[in-house]
Order: sequence, then structure tokens, then C-alpha cells
Amino acid sequence: MHSWLEINGTEEIDRISRRMREVVGDTLRKKGVVVAVSGGVDSSVCSALSVQALGASRVFALILPEADSSPESRARGEILCRHLGVRFKATDITPILSAFGCYRWRDEAIRSVFPEFGPEWKSKIVLSGSPLEGDRMNFFKVVVRNPTGDLLEKRLPLDAYLQIVAATNFKQRTRKTLEYFHADRLNYAVIGTPNRLEYDQGFFVKNGDGAADLKPIAHLYKTQVYALAESLGLPEEIRTAIPTTDTYSLEQGQDEFFFALPYDTMDVVLHGLNHGMPAARVAEETGLTADQIERVFQDIRTKRRTTHPLHMKPVLMESVPEIL
Repeated sequence: MHSWLEINGTEEIDRISRRMREVVGDTLRKKGVVVAVSGGVDSSVCSALSVQALGASRVFALILPEADSSPESRARGEILCRHLGVRFKATDITPILSAFGCYRWRDEAIRSVFPEFGPEWKSKIVLSGSPLEGDRMNFFKVVVRNPTGDLLEKRLPLDAYLQIVAATNFKQRTRKTLEYFHADRLNYAVIGTPNRLEYDQGFFVKNGDGAADLKPIAHLYKTQVYALAESLGLPEEIRTAIPTTDTYSLEQGQDEFFFALPYDTMDVVLHGLNHGMPAARVAEETGLTADQIERVFQDIRTKRRTTHPLHMKPVLMESVPEIL
């Protein structure tokens, strides 16, 4: 871990746990929490913090795979739940997504650029261009693998890109619907699992994984979340898992789709920007040039601006003073 991001794991766990108890019991007046477990480090740390705060008997975990999910993600989720001793329920959401038209809408958009795309093909979307290289205009490409194993890619028109994103957003929103069903059933609160990098940059789906009653690690950089996983004694499979979106049928890293850099470097750059450090100083810590850091700074600011509406509450036409 970079020295800028070092934390005292024991103290941080105690501080977050105490705050979670206050929020769940006193502010929200709930009996426990529901957390969707993806097999990744963020949801795993949130689950473990929930157990620290409330006890295993007051934590209910959900494992919600679908047709494009990695089998390893589900396996890690089950390992975590058994490790923590929490109740959990696994539900395959593929039938729900099929009924919504998630896969049909996605495939229709992909076939607009690959007419031969079919059920046996795999796909993902990736961002073309990088702030590091000074690209002035980024665009998205769809990458497909045909049944014979050939990887092909083409640029996505804007309407096709938006349709693919809209279709895949069904996944996060369906999961959140099930989380709130069980939360209502149990009189529990819903845990949100974004880390600081995701929360800052708007890497979440509004009313999907962005919806929650409390978000225990939104102030922690991803590197710090991994450190807490170590302090919490989580299984090695989880502590060493590489972050992926686990949304598309082809494996997709978060830096392919959204972030300018791998998370550990991105954390350092974001920390530097947040603390008013000049690009040259951050460059010394990352091995990048000052010009490259300036471009990543600008990319961070741009994402903050363009994703700001994701953080907004519904806008009222007039204030309702009786409701704070």
C-alpha cells in the first residue's frame, strides 16, 4: 500500500462498526442489514463490517448470479458467507432479466454492428483511448468472441452503446429490487458497497447498486478496502480477487470500461488531487509524467461533472418545508 493511503485497520474497523450500529439502530430503526455479495472485496468487507457491528445473526446476504456471471464470483460469495457464519440465499436472476428483455435488447444492439452475433457468442464493451495518451475523444467499442474463439471488435455508435448500457443496468436494478424485498420482509436496512473511487467517479447505476440505506466504505480508497479485508481476516480467495465488473460474458476489468488507470495507481492520483497536490508531485509517486497526471486529473474532474446527476435526489419543483 502506498504510504499516502495507510490506515490503522483495527481502529478503522472499530470506528465504522460503531457508526453502523448507530445508523441501523437509532437513525433507521432497523433490526439488521441485507447485503448483496458479489464475491468481490468491496461487498465482502461490507459484509464483514456488518457482522462486526451487529453480529452474524442480524446480517442476511444475497448471492444473485445471472447468465453472464463468473462461476468463481458465486463460489467466492458462498465461501464468504460460510466464513462469516451469516444466513444467505442464492437466487439466479436470469429468468427475471430474460423477462425484462435484458439479453434481447443487448443482443439487438450488438447485432447492429455484428449482424452474425448469436447465443454462443461472448461480448463486452471497452473504452477506446486513454487520458494518458492525450486522446481528446474517447469512444466505446464492442468486443466479441465467436464460437470458434476469434476475438473481433468494432466501434459502437452512440445509440447502440446506450442501449447496451441500459439493458445491462437491468442487472443491478434487479438485484437491488430483491435486496429491498428481503429488507422489507425482515425490517432490515440495505447496505451499499461502493468504495471511494467508485463513489467519487459515479461508477454505479442509479437506483441499482447506487441505491442503499447506508454505505460503509464510500470514504475508503480501494487500496484501503483491500487492507481492511486483511485486517478482517477474510479468505485469501477474496483478498486476492482482481476487480472486475462481472457484468458481461467476456471478462472485463474496471480500467477497460471506466477508469483511466488500475485501481492502485488511480487511488494515489485521486488522493493527490483531493489533497491539492501538484501533478509533478503525484507523478513522482506513480512513475507517470506530470503531463499524464494532469490529463488524469482532468478525466477525474470530467467524470465528476458528467456523473453528478447520479448523486442527486429527485428535484422538487417547489420546496416542501415540512420534510427535511
